[in-house]
Amino acid sequence: MEQLLHYVWKHKLFPLHELFTHNGQAVDVIDTGLHNTDAGPDFFNAKIRIGDTLWVGNVEIHDRPDDWYLHGHEKDTAYDNVVLHVVGETGAPVFTKAGRELPQLVLPIPETIARNYRELIAEDRFPPCHRLIPSLSRLTLHSWMASLQAERLERKTADILQRLSQAGGDWEKTYFVTLARNFGFGINGEAFEQWAWNIPLSAAAHHRDHQQQIEALFMGQAGLLTPESVTEKHREATLTEEYFLQLKTEYAFLTRKFHLSPMPFKLWRFLRLRPQNFPYLRIAQLAALYCKHRTSLRKLLECTDVKALEQLFEIHVSPYWETHYSFGAAGTRQQKRLSAASLRLLLINTAIPILFAYGRSTAQEALCVRAFDLLDGLQAENNHIVRMWKACGLTVKTAADSQALIQLKREYCEKKDCLRCRIGYEYLKRKA
Repeated sequence: MEQLLHYVWKHKLFPLHELFTHNGQAVDVIDTGLHNTDAGPDFFNAKIRIGDTLWVGNVEIHDRPDDWYLHGHEKDTAYDNVVLHVVGETGAPVFTKAGRELPQLVLPIPETIARNYRELIAEDRFPPCHRLIPSLSRLTLHSWMASLQAERLERKTADILQRLSQAGGDWEKTYFVTLARNFGFGINGEAFEQWAWNIPLSAAAHHRDHQQQIEALFMGQAGLLTPESVTEKHREATLTEEYFLQLKTEYAFLTRKFHLSPMPFKLWRFLRLRPQNFPYLRIAQLAALYCKHRTSLRKLLECTDVKALEQLFEIHVSPYWETHYSFGAAGTRQQKRLSAASLRLLLINTAIPILFAYGRSTAQEALCVRAFDLLDGLQAENNHIVRMWKACGLTVKTAADSQALIQLKREYCEKKDCLRCRIGYEYLKRKA
């Protein structure tokens, strides 16, 4: 309920009739103040007339007066400038650290807003606002979708910049780690990121022209060149296989040369994975990209349209992997290229966010604009989130649309944060 009190106060949705403090003084809210999302009072620099006195100061909001003491505000000088304590129900008086008793206002919430809020929170069908969506104006939806697209890219940028800090400012390493994580396609994302941090790119650069050596380095650092890492079904065939033995020999040499240590192979997950998502094949694909310099940031920055991006991720694995998804199990010969859906996910989750983050970090606005343009030029994802929103009446054509709706679901709907959502705002305002 405290969230709703914040919302009603911020948007001044309370009734226009006279308001009174707990001790009967008239309250006139001239300016509700600036909403504070950090530590300290909830609203700064509010202008409030209490009785005959005009107060300019801060406002704190709680469900109950006792919450003032529960949060320890009576011991905190940061709350000495509070001029009004807004609450949802009456209770005991409260005092600042300086010993001043605060005027308290029980904020009335209009019944329609309270009812609509209860509906949003209690609705079991997802999303709770589905009945309203078809009636919203195109302008409302378009502006909200544009904001959500930006939010989504900003969130991914924050993750990338965190990796950049971990990489000591090395953008090439950051790009490689980000690409590797997304090659895990969800289930092995964490393992791929740990693997990528375990790849010494400065050492790998010396062997970039020898794909099998890079495959040995990549597979070895993944812990996938040990007998224990091979399933019993294929172990016997693997341990006598010429290609596997060559990789083991190469990796032993590289281990001595660069003082390498593999990650635990048990971090990789295989259960219920389709063969095209097996870590062996994905690592072989990454090795192919690395040897063709497709994991170079410079190459990425040169891409100005979707077609160029798609060409950047064209993969031609080595001959062994054309007939294998794992060691020891041969099959029919295939190119083992990325599927259209997988390629689209890599562009959406790796290439475009890296462009945006690099542009933001280096103050190159043109790269940020290009990132948005590329999202608009890509077909929308086809997943359960997108299909659900389509069923609610939303038009989803481009990757920019689908990314906006993923952001809406994960950051607003799943968290029941309807009070920050523009669709939720429209829902709260409705009369019927």
